[in-house]
Amino acid sequence: MNKDELNAVIDRVNDKLMNLGLPEIEEGLDLETILAKGLNIRDFGIEEWDWPQGVGLYGLTQLQAARGNTQYDEFLKGWIENNLKIGLPSRNINTTAPYLAVLDYVSRHDVPEWEALCKEHADWLVNDLPKTIDGGFQHVTSAIGDRNGVMLNDGQIWADTLFMAVLFLGRMGVRYNNPVWTEESIHQFLVHIEYLYEREKGLFYHGWTFHGCNNFGRIFWCRGNSWFTYGAIAWLASLGDAVPSFARRFVLDAWRHQVDALAALQDESGLWHTVLDDPTSYVETSGTAAIAAGILLGIRSGILPKEYEAIGRKAIDGILANIAEDGTVLQVSAGTAMGMNADHYKHISIMPMAYGQSLTSLALTEALYLED
Repeated sequence: MNKDELNAVIDRVNDKLMNLGLPEIEEGLDLETILAKGLNIRDFGIEEWDWPQGVGLYGLTQLQAARGNTQYDEFLKGWIENNLKIGLPSRNINTTAPYLAVLDYVSRHDVPEWEALCKEHADWLVNDLPKTIDGGFQHVTSAIGDRNGVMLNDGQIWADTLFMAVLFLGRMGVRYNNPVWTEESIHQFLVHIEYLYEREKGLFYHGWTFHGCNNFGRIFWCRGNSWFTYGAIAWLASLGDAVPSFARRFVLDAWRHQVDALAALQDESGLWHTVLDDPTSYVETSGTAAIAAGILLGIRSGILPKEYEAIGRKAIDGILANIAEDGTVLQVSAGTAMGMNADHYKHISIMPMAYGQSLTSLALTEALYLED
């Protein structure tokens, strides 16, 4: 596929993202079923202010940056205005993700009110978000069925937090020369590596709880790992010299080990299984896309040698095979709560999601930098 054809696919994927509606979901499902199958209605479509949509908007901003244009600014502006008109939901880790797009917008446009929102939220993360032992960001999420409520997930840290909240905080610290925000983002990366990184396997567990001091089901979840594969490289690229050399080396050592572990587990299809080390679990596109984007960005940044390119190319081929003619990204797992066994992850529903569209766009955008 040449670059013109690849750009056409990227445009179809993002057109679908901007018009992603809600699926038909049975009404009145109990909480247990919602969590078991990943059927939280807030996670679907592009309209809501939460993490799936926040990741979706992030992909649009990154594609604009790569193309050097503002083709999605009108959509971004309208999306933000509409949500502010409705009223923002509860503050938590997951509802931080849309601030990545807000920050991107205000970095290019003078909107003092939105800039103030970003600053207030960064301060909230540092000063008011519940913290675990060792000061980790507790993975507080939106309540099921109540946009103004929260699920505290007391004493828990999740890999998702690194992308959903820490990337934003680090970028805020650099943009506004605020060492408190910058240093807190560094601290969070170190804490999450300390508790989630499994040294023998070189992979990351989905989460850790200080109540019992364990990694829940000790599952190596694909998308959970991908938040680090892509998030760590994007964070380091954003902060640059603001990350001390010792911290950069610490993060990159874990990252390189993870990439090697992932390379050994890649399926023949080019995708990775939703439980990375369980070949009986389904292959999954969104996690694969973030992993591919991270690896290719690592190569482009000079962090990985060129021989790793074959892993990225194989993943891109697998991703392209899972994009429908209308731009819908297939084989994407829905929102995934913490699980105590592999079966939990293997039974999450497969449905079109905003983050599936966005992460695919990120991976294909990185593929544009590859030599033919």
